[in-house]
Amino acid sequence: MVIKKLMLRIKDLTIFKGFKTGIIHTSDIHIQDILDVFFPKTFNQKYRYLGAIPYDEKSKVFKAVEPLVVFMDYKAKPKFCPRWFLRFLHLFGNDNSIVRVRNRRLHNLHFKLTKGYFMYDYKTKWEWYDLRISIGGDEQCLALSDAIESNFYNEGLREDLADEIKRLDPNTKYNKGYTISNLKEELKRLEEI
Repeated sequence: MVIKKLMLRIKDLTIFKGFKTGIIHTSDIHIQDILDVFFPKTFNQKYRYLGAIPYDEKSKVFKAVEPLVVFMDYKAKPKFCPRWFLRFLHLFGNDNSIVRVRNRRLHNLHFKLTKGYFMYDYKTKWEWYDLRISIGGDEQCLALSDAIESNFYNEGLREDLADEIKRLDPNTKYNKGYTISNLKEELKRLEEI
């Protein structure tokens, strides 16, 4: 128990203190951050150098975005460069952030090695299934991103329509396997009754 508490304290030790210049603040770098660079435990930690990577591995958004992240890793990571080095550059160059720059030279090296492949944001906008993905990459990555957004929207809309039909008519044969137009027609028919 004592050793465990001691290890937790050691992981929280600050190695590099963040600095403040005007309105710019950088974060402190702890031993745990260094350990995450060399020994990543989660998907997010492994691909963190690509930007805003999903962290909740059980969510539907994660399952939708995961193939894009793996494809971007394939395109961004040079064959001669290990992933830990890119994570190191992202930590010390970008402060593990999508907006901050801690060290301009390391940031530029990170950008050059990854050829500008970066995930700036992913979020749901109006509904839980209205996924928006913002990335920097080539046409293939953008096409995959658009396909994921479209598929996620269609699947989510079908699921919502099927749930609404099920709520109005518990004995219905309609489920999320039907087309969106069929589900909309059935929902309209049920709402008119």
